[in-house]
Amino acid sequence: MGEQPIFTTRAHVFQIDPSTKKNWVPASKQAVTVSYFYDVTRNSYRIISVDGAKVIINSTITPNMTFTKTSQKFGQWADSRANTVFGLGFSSEQQLTKFAEKFQEVKEAARLARDKSQEKIETSSNHSQASSINGTDDEKASCAGPANTHLKSENDKLKIALTQSAANVKKWEIELQTLRESNARLTTALQDSAASVEQWKRQFSLCRDENDRLRNKIDELEEQCSEINREKEKNTQLKRRIEELELELQEKETELIDLRKQSEIIPQLMSECEYVSEKLEVAERDNQNLEDKVRSLKTDIEESKYRQRHLKVELKSFLEVLDGKIDDLHDFRRGLSKLGADN
Repeated sequence: MGEQPIFTTRAHVFQIDPSTKKNWVPASKQAVTVSYFYDVTRNSYRIISVDGAKVIINSTITPNMTFTKTSQKFGQWADSRANTVFGLGFSSEQQLTKFAEKFQEVKEAARLARDKSQEKIETSSNHSQASSINGTDDEKASCAGPANTHLKSENDKLKIALTQSAANVKKWEIELQTLRESNARLTTALQDSAASVEQWKRQFSLCRDENDRLRNKIDELEEQCSEINREKEKNTQLKRRIEELELELQEKETELIDLRKQSEIIPQLMSECEYVSEKLEVAERDNQNLEDKVRSLKTDIEESKYRQRHLKVELKSFLEVLDGKIDDLHDFRRGLSKLGADN
């Protein structure tokens, strides 16, 4: 009833394997609630976690405890009283950081509470010893009086308290030695755990390399599948091409049959071709003769044109001479007319 929760989070809980002190054993199948509790009456702090009806963590925090982060989301601490190591796996690095900070805060509070308790014990022990000495002096000074009995009873009580205090100190020394031995064992377990973490890291590296190799193999297989699909497409195209070629072959065979049928009339066509060739030769000879005649006619035309041009030149010169003669005749007529007029 005196305990109160001061911090709560959720995490996967693990405990170190007690036989190997290296491997982690899951204490919960899923993430569970992990809480810090403060006991007002005992002035102590505990970490408590319950999975259903099973208590999987009940760890009283002492100043000698240390919370260690072993990865970004995992942390652990050793409990000498429970003789085990607890591990917590968080869903995020922020949750781990908050839990570690709270652990350090609670650890410091536990240290202060222990120091205050030791101071009270030492003060009580010193007070008891002083009261015992004072009581003895008073008894020697006064052996009578009504206060003698009361002082004696008080002295007896103080002696009993001093004896109990000495016994408690001895008990605490034994418990402290036990805690130191347990702490040493837990430190060894923690070192083994760190070595186990290194081994896990190596195994993780090997697994990651194997994973990369498998991914590369998958990529190669996918590439091979792609090549197979491309080959299938090529085969499909080749099949279509073969079908087209078969159709073309059928068409060519049909054409060949037609050509064979046509070859039967080739002799008749050849005779007709010879007849046409003879006619063509005759026509070519006639054409040659006509071309010769045309060339002769062209020569005659050229000569006729030349003669016409020559005649035109001669006619032009004749006309010029005729014009001169006509002018002379006009001049002669005018001279005759003038002579007639004079006579």
